[in-house]
Amino acid sequence: MKHVRTTALLAACAAGLLLSACGEESGQAAPAAPTSAPAAPASDSASPESSTAAAAPAGDVTKPGTELKLGERAVVPFKYGTTKSGTIAITVTAIEKGANADLAKYGDKAKGITPFYLRATVENVDGADLAYSSVSLRALGTDGRSTGVIITGSTDQCKSGTAGKDFTKAGAKFETCTLQGAREGSEVAAATFDKGDGYDKSPLVWKN
Repeated sequence: MKHVRTTALLAACAAGLLLSACGEESGQAAPAAPTSAPAAPASDSASPESSTAAAAPAGDVTKPGTELKLGERAVVPFKYGTTKSGTIAITVTAIEKGANADLAKYGDKAKGITPFYLRATVENVDGADLAYSSVSLRALGTDGRSTGVIITGSTDQCKSGTAGKDFTKAGAKFETCTLQGAREGSEVAAATFDKGDGYDKSPLVWKN
């Protein structure tokens, strides 16, 4: 089963991008083959992003592979782009199930997909200049694996947040929501963070 590069979909769906981890050349979403780790995040070209190691910050950080409950705070080294790095704290506050109707703007590509909303608070821990940075999460099914659906963009129910220009001081925070999807009848049981040194191979996991 081959991965599909869906550059053409960018023009076909200007409001957002909906991809499948494993599917036919038509671009319709389909379940992924079971894997032992979450699917790699998708970039705009539908190619996996390569994680970039950030320098270890002073003080304690949350060990890669740590499992947390919703509402628990994880401190991680963070790098954004090629020039910004520092330490942030991520708190996943909710995993919410939406309705297929929420994906109306995606058209037929959303057929059979249920949206899930991963809500989080992001905090600047060390006062590094991380203005305009953003954080994304990934969803896991009840079996601890990728849901097999990759969906990007936002809906009225789930707006992706970005740090403001003042996200340069310790204690500064912003709220964000990552839109994820699962095949109809499936559930999302956890959210993961898999960026940076060590977390790419052993993500942090927040469970209900």
